Amino acid sequence: MLNGKSILITGGTGSFGKKFIEMILKKYSPKRIIVYSRDELKQFEMQPQFSAPCMRYFLGDVRDLDRLKTAMKDVDYVIHAAALKQVPAAEYNPMECIKTNIHGAENVIQAAIENNVYRVIALSTDKAANPINLYGATKLASDKLFVAANNMAGTQQTRFSVVRYGNVVGSRGSVIPFFQQLLKDGAKDIPITHKDMTRFWIKLEEGVQFVLDGFSRMQGGEIFVPKLPSMRMIQLAAAMAPNLPVKIIGIRPGEKLHEVMCPAADSHLTLEFASHYVIMPTIRFFHADHDYSTNNMGEKGKPVGESFEYSSDKNTHWLNEKELLAMIKG
Repeated sequence: MLNGKSILITGGTGSFGKKFIEMILKKYSPKRIIVYSRDELKQFEMQPQFSAPCMRYFLGDVRDLDRLKTAMKDVDYVIHAAALKQVPAAEYNPMECIKTNIHGAENVIQAAIENNVYRVIALSTDKAANPINLYGATKLASDKLFVAANNMAGTQQTRFSVVRYGNVVGSRGSVIPFFQQLLKDGAKDIPITHKDMTRFWIKLEEGVQFVLDGFSRMQGGEIFVPKLPSMRMIQLAAAMAPNLPVKIIGIRPGEKLHEVMCPAADSHLTLEFASHYVIMPTIRFFHADHDYSTNNMGEKGKPVGESFEYSSDKNTHWLNEKELLAMIKG
């Protein structure tokens, strides 16, 4: 699928971008992989690790439409991973989050359409479903923009879809590296925001593979949601630090007790497949009438029940401590 193709990933110096590039270089022979990000130091640090002839490093911000247009010249596939993602930081710096997550999404769309990019997948988050914080609200707006972009593209080949998933095990800035650092520093207890809090969990390589499968599955306009295990945060603390007490510190600004990936309000639009769910567009596309119940890989889905909700506390698949530790070790 990606042999001989040019691929651009925004926010490519992050955890997802690094794993994505690692897997692509092992599985395919792309013409170009373009890392598009605004941090020159991170790009400099990446270059010794990823120095294949196909690698390109572009300094640029998703807020800069002209730079995006230049970077996407002759590009076939785009993964939009750039975002401001820290929930408390977004609450205190709302306009910065809006500029990157919403205006940046609009710029990626315009640049992709003007360059006639073949396929675009935007990375979303469980926090975009029934959002209560600004980060989630901006990602919901971003999701809506990418779905509607299929109408903007019209009859040209460019198609847009979204991948939405939960907490990534070991990703930079997430809770597991935070706990590991606390243990390294000799912490006397482990801080937990609430004793009943639950989260979805996915390994980084699983997230990358789900995006790659999304390129094969997509018709345009879908929000793809993988079926993932849940775990209670208090069990996470017990698994990582069995000999330390837990300290309840209270829910942070904008934080949910449980996360949702398929809201009940979208149940009439949700299809269940063997390994994932698809939330169909709420709007009609004027250029095509897709049958989302069968994807481009030939997989078949069926409608979920009325008021179905896929949430971390009502999940049927739960991780135990041993399974979580195995995920952390890779």
